Amino acid sequence: MATVDRLYALYNIIDDAKDKAGEHETEFQEILTGVKGGAGERRLTSQFIARFFHHFPSQQEQALNALFDLCEDDDVAIRKQAIKDLPTLCRDKPELVAKVADILAQLLQMEDTGEVATVHNSLLTLLKMDSKGTLTGLFYQMEHSDDELVRERCIRFLHGKVRVLGPQVLTTDVENLIVTEAKKVLQVVSSEEELSCMMGVLRELKMYKSVKGFQQLVDLVAEQVDFTRTLDTTDTESTHRVVSCVKQALPLFSSQVRSTQFIEYMWREVVPALDDHLEAMDNGALVLEVLKILAELVPHAGNVEEIVNKITVIYHKLLEVMPLPPEGDAATEALEGGVSLEFSRVECLLYTFHQLAKQHNEFLTADQQRLKDFRIRLQYFARVSQAYQKRLREALANKTGDELKTEENKIKLIALKTTANINVLIKDLFHQPPSYKASISLSWKPVTSSGGKSMTNGAEKRHTPITFDSNTSPKSQKTERQIYAPPRDKYSQRAGQYSGGGGGGGNFRGQGRGGRGRGIGFPGSRGAYYRGGFRGRRGGFRGGY
Repeated sequence: MATVDRLYALYNIIDDAKDKAGEHETEFQEILTGVKGGAGERRLTSQFIARFFHHFPSQQEQALNALFDLCEDDDVAIRKQAIKDLPTLCRDKPELVAKVADILAQLLQMEDTGEVATVHNSLLTLLKMDSKGTLTGLFYQMEHSDDELVRERCIRFLHGKVRVLGPQVLTTDVENLIVTEAKKVLQVVSSEEELSCMMGVLRELKMYKSVKGFQQLVDLVAEQVDFTRTLDTTDTESTHRVVSCVKQALPLFSSQVRSTQFIEYMWREVVPALDDHLEAMDNGALVLEVLKILAELVPHAGNVEEIVNKITVIYHKLLEVMPLPPEGDAATEALEGGVSLEFSRVECLLYTFHQLAKQHNEFLTADQQRLKDFRIRLQYFARVSQAYQKRLREALANKTGDELKTEENKIKLIALKTTANINVLIKDLFHQPPSYKASISLSWKPVTSSGGKSMTNGAEKRHTPITFDSNTSPKSQKTERQIYAPPRDKYSQRAGQYSGGGGGGGNFRGQGRGGRGRGIGFPGSRGAYYRGGFRGRRGGFRGGY
């Protein structure tokens, strides 16, 4: 077993030989014995293996295994050194890239963030050296690893790096490889985050930057949903999976990429379960998620089938969450105890109704009694909503930028946007006849320049209270009537949870969305620490060595 001094002596012998270094195989074999030495010997051995590896073809399998052993060393410094040295072996041996990438992918399960960063750097070096070989190793772990953490971190690594790789790395052949393998991975992802990251990888590819590419991605999501199968809505995991898949398609829809198939599937398989199963199981968060998805799907659905039936369904669900004004003693009780209204659901349902009714604007006007009843409800909801907005503005007045970033104030900002959106839609429906021209930015969607404008026009602008009179329109209303009592102490952390990004937003009553969870419906566990499972998997890689 070579000592530090002996290792340096062996290094000098081989290095001084220059072009004849390959003649010193005995010396290189002695260097390999350093893996059984102390910390200093093991670290030098890693460096010297990387330095002379290409000179000794007959010893390369043994040298490679020695370096793999050092990747599992007890000393973190030695592990990092070996991980850093691994890509060096592939410079003159491109056939090793997939194997080394596979081993590095397994090492992503390490707990130390510094080690994980070292693995990232080595994988990035390999990607630039041989992208196809590296991706082959990464995707093998994504598809076949029994360790959920390994699969998750491989997907997250690729998602984070694909956007910084230039066209020299992401060639057409490489993009085709990613697409082929990504389709396989989508069959085994075990969480919404993994699904989102993998779809994010595909959205970064050049081939998917066009309208045609968006349509192809939508078709890929449709394959995951499988419109031909019947959804068992008593199984909430299956429903979660459908919801998670459809959410990935939402950013892709436009006037050129229609959401019609998704609307029809949701209406056929999911909407009937809102009352029958999901609500009965007290799964309010999932119900709200479904309502949000419907609201985002309808603007891009084109001409949907059985439009009157769909409007009727939404209309009746609106009646459930938009009550008639209280009267007599009930009104007094409301004044004393406040009211509890489901603003988040109302925003979703009202927006969906508004979008669908554009295609059949006689729905309300064809029945004057229905119109009158609906407007009484809208008027009451608008008054409470406006009073709610006033309280929210007062609570947010004079807050600094940092103060507005607290969780409580984020929730209040979402609440302000939600109530503003509701009032904009109600005002449109109070036109004579009802109008369907208003445009809003849904409260849970990320704020953009257009969304910011909508916030200004909605949340920051005071509205004249909306009242119903069969002989007048909102424009002729000059004086404020006495408003109903606003909600008292109904807005708190229990009122909902704010979550950034496309799937966030508050639920102003009941529970908001929870954390990430593992809600997509694929059971699994993170597996053991890597020392318990890393050895023995080397031979499982399909490329082999």
